[in-house]
Amino acid sequence: MSTFAQTTNPTPFSFYDNDGEFQAEADALVLFVKRKLGDDVISVELTKKQIWACFEESLTEFGSMVNKYQTKSQLATLIGQPTGSFATGSSGQSGLLARETLEFLKRQAEPYSFEAGIGGSYDTVLCHLELTGSKQDYNLYTELLDSDNNVYYSTLSGSQKSKMRIVEIMHFSPTAAYRFFDTSSAINYLNNEFSFESYTPETIFYVLPVFEDILRAGMMDVSQRVRRSNYSYTVQGSNLRIFPKPTGTNLRNLYVRVVPMPDPYNPTAYDDGSVYGVTNVSNVPFGNIQYTNINSIGRQWVRQYAHALAKELLGLVRSKFSSIPMPGATVELNGPELISQAREDKAKLLDELKELLDSLTYDKLAVQEADKAENLIRQLKTVPVPLGKAITTG
Repeated sequence: MSTFAQTTNPTPFSFYDNDGEFQAEADALVLFVKRKLGDDVISVELTKKQIWACFEESLTEFGSMVNKYQTKSQLATLIGQPTGSFATGSSGQSGLLARETLEFLKRQAEPYSFEAGIGGSYDTVLCHLELTGSKQDYNLYTELLDSDNNVYYSTLSGSQKSKMRIVEIMHFSPTAAYRFFDTSSAINYLNNEFSFESYTPETIFYVLPVFEDILRAGMMDVSQRVRRSNYSYTVQGSNLRIFPKPTGTNLRNLYVRVVPMPDPYNPTAYDDGSVYGVTNVSNVPFGNIQYTNINSIGRQWVRQYAHALAKELLGLVRSKFSSIPMPGATVELNGPELISQAREDKAKLLDELKELLDSLTYDKLAVQEADKAENLIRQLKTVPVPLGKAITTG
């Protein structure tokens, strides 16, 4: 029969048919498997193509296990990255070392920073309500206006209309920046009470450290909330009720900072809403690992697992008939015994590989290195310091 390279469609999926190392090993593996199954003494009812199929399955199983544990180590780094392809013969990104990033942690932290008012993934919108004398209740979905005096809710689309959340309510619009520089100015005292909105020549600039500016900005924010607004409010569903009831004419607007219901698949504050990248283990860009890229440790595992698969296949073949009648005797076939042995061998090999890979995930390696450093320090403590000289590590 022809060699692997001379055979048309030698394996079912052709994952590794163009791999030179796989081609060279395939013919030798047929001899290895058949001799392990007793071919020099008894007939082994397996064809070359059947053994090559076991070889392909064994290598694919090895690559799948390695990729699973690599994904386990690096999924947090790979989330959001472009997906790859499991095309025939392609190893994808399996052979590349991904650099650790904090992108996953930053994405996790964004919702918390948004709630704290220091950042986040979603834009807020400043709207306003036009207060009316003797009117205490206002509907946020029909009376809240944007900067163009359009009903804000009517400008939303799709899932954004499902919910709208209030972030902040202000009785006055933000004041001019000049108040920031000299809060002790007489004109600014008047401004606190009467809201003068213009620059003044009395503004004084001081050379002060930055933290003083930050503290002053915080003081101004508290002053805005405590000293300038005469209203408090409650929100019940879509209804905003303010206290006390507005009176008089020429009432100021009530400014409301809102955010529509965030769409996790299309955040408004970033441009990556339309980017479809790695989301889970199923689309990590890891392909089949080529036999050429596997060292002697991996190759020996592949050979042993291919032998176990071939033994199981031979057992299935021989299990079609439990015995064969012959003149004057009956030959009992050992199909069930071969299947049982093969499945035990497969389970043992898989457990050994899982145990090895589990001990080599990045988090386990970090623990091992930390333990190594601690043990080294303990050992150095027992070493006498020669001539008063210090021993340093690190």
